[in-house]
Amino acid sequence: MARDLLTVGPELTLVDVARRMVERNVGAVLVLEDGELAGIMTERDLMRAVARGLRDDATVGESMTRHPETIAPDDSLGHAATLMIHGGFRHLPVVEGGEVVGIVSIRDLVHVLEDSAPRGA
Repeated sequence: MARDLLTVGPELTLVDVARRMVERNVGAVLVLEDGELAGIMTERDLMRAVARGLRDDATVGESMTRHPETIAPDDSLGHAATLMIHGGFRHLPVVEGGEVVGIVSIRDLVHVLEDSAPRGA
């Protein structure tokens, strides 16, 4: 789970959020309103916005995925993987007591599986 989160407000333009994502080399940002998780903005959301005809003033709030699935810090990796596979998404916010504390990516799950896989002879 990543704890060094990139968060934005829904009023940020899509161009600005894309720049921040590139600068931080991340595939998703968490969108907060009044300190609470309102949505997630992913590379896929950006691509859909471009395909619809991106306006210069288009905002994150117009294109983000609202009310994303979340997990708690003590949920298992298996539970996270199940949600991500069945939901068809690659990023899962981690929320504790209403506060975002991290994000799990499909890459995190792959690293765990790689580290736990038996090595061949």
